[in-house]
Amino acid sequence: MTAHAWTLLIAYVAILTLLAWPLGTFIASVLEGRRHAFSWLAPVERLCYRLAGVRPEQEMTWRGYALATLAFNAAGMLFVYALQRLQAWLPLNPQGLGAITPDSAFNTAVSFATNTNWQGYGGETTMSYLTQMLGLAVQNFVSAASGIAVMAAVIRALARRSSATIGNFWADLVRSTLYVLLPLSIVLALVLVSQGVVQNFAPYQTVSLVDPHRAADGAAVTEQLLPMGPAAAQVAIKQLGTNGGGFFNVNSAHPFENPTPLSNFIELLAILVISAALCITFGRMVGDVRQGWALYAAMTVIFLLAATSCLWLEHQPNPRLAALGVDAAPSAIQPGGNMEGKEARFGPAESALWATATTAASNGSVNAMHDSFSPLGGLVPIVLMQLGEVGYGGVGSGLYGMLAFVFVAVFVAGLMIGRTPEYLGKKIEAYEMKMASLAILFPLFVVLLGTAISVALPAGRATIFNPGVHGFSEVLYAYSSAGNNNGSAFAGLGANNPFYNVMLGLAMFVARYALMVPMLALAGSLAAKKKVPVSSGTLPTHGPLFVALLVGTVLIVGALTFLPSLTVGPIVEHLMLHGGAR
Repeated sequence: MTAHAWTLLIAYVAILTLLAWPLGTFIASVLEGRRHAFSWLAPVERLCYRLAGVRPEQEMTWRGYALATLAFNAAGMLFVYALQRLQAWLPLNPQGLGAITPDSAFNTAVSFATNTNWQGYGGETTMSYLTQMLGLAVQNFVSAASGIAVMAAVIRALARRSSATIGNFWADLVRSTLYVLLPLSIVLALVLVSQGVVQNFAPYQTVSLVDPHRAADGAAVTEQLLPMGPAAAQVAIKQLGTNGGGFFNVNSAHPFENPTPLSNFIELLAILVISAALCITFGRMVGDVRQGWALYAAMTVIFLLAATSCLWLEHQPNPRLAALGVDAAPSAIQPGGNMEGKEARFGPAESALWATATTAASNGSVNAMHDSFSPLGGLVPIVLMQLGEVGYGGVGSGLYGMLAFVFVAVFVAGLMIGRTPEYLGKKIEAYEMKMASLAILFPLFVVLLGTAISVALPAGRATIFNPGVHGFSEVLYAYSSAGNNNGSAFAGLGANNPFYNVMLGLAMFVARYALMVPMLALAGSLAAKKKVPVSSGTLPTHGPLFVALLVGTVLIVGALTFLPSLTVGPIVEHLMLHGGAR
């Protein structure tokens, strides 16, 4: 790794940590209904409740909370599906783009409602401005707010004693959107516009090429069509809400989405800043900030292990190119390392750090082709997704996903010391362990079953355009992404067809709600419990020992589940690349 790579990584984690503290404290104030910097917007909040016929003070049981969450998300899916199917007849469509096919519309509707933002289409050639704004951008807000809402319910369950309720979904949804996501997105969008990200409603612009050339058929190419649109507004929430869906096909590698090194670094921070801050929110809401810092430390350890690995691996030259005498050493005129599939203006350092951040969160945006990473460099983002994206994870979903691992960790620790496991004064018993196990195992099941079906059936194999182990890696990556609500992809897999649109759509749906519902059920059980006084036998859950136990639990579950499939894919490909297998 170069000095630039080390500096970038250290600066990134340091600034992220500095931002997490005040933002996490602010979000806790919002979710607890206390006064905060945007309390002057309270009349807007009350108007939202009045229009929706909601009484925010009326709390819900976990079943009511889960039904409200599912009903709201289902309505969002149906609306986005209908918008895509009807876009040819709707306004704000200057390019006259046609209706989306049923299978692609289904996949995209599920994708954006579940905070996955998997895209099997090219944004600038498929979606009208209206669909991008009213459908996709709106879901970017409310899917992220739904994750924060469920997280808030789980935290309340740990903080309360003998309670039958865990909060009001509609209040949590409105407050998260109005006070957290909207203000941050407005500020970030303005900053991005200042850097050159487009934000307009103009038709696409035809410009003359500076360097005309000839196409493959010999025809002269003298002009290029430049896509326009309200991109900055969607880019801001796509990053802050850990959504990741790009306005343009190549996502954050497109200069109209990510034009400068400063925009690149700011967007990188935006990907993880809310997820990191929610650890502090957790500590504030349970009344012990040390607990939040312990979760933050565990997430940071996982992130740093992945980031340093990916950065180091992508700074290594391709051995096949090195054998041909290609100079891949860093110098004043090149960044060195593996530059295949990477923007020259970013290089391996910014590309590898982005790949790590976007798969540590359920973001999925890209500024380089993950498919072109070295085999082990590409393994890092796959593993981060397969671990459940808990370092730092999606907005809200990352924290409650990590709490599922926390319950497993304290249960194992309780077995080792021979007493009933406890976490924050709540006993973790059989029911809680069943729900935590379901939350952890459902995404794992989706990834492995989906991959197996796709490589076994002719319909799944038909659009694997890279045969052999790399083709298997592409399918494994696709289901790891869909099965953990990430949205990034290895691009060599042709996924925009009825088979993959339906299969991946189902994977995204199950991965989101089969995790949410058990965690809400677990929250309902914990809220009803009394708190157990701390004793000499209580396992401290705020120190280095517990952090190590938690990280070990996450890594062991991932390794035991996915090591065989990783061996068949990226690990064998690495051995083949280095001449160890044929």
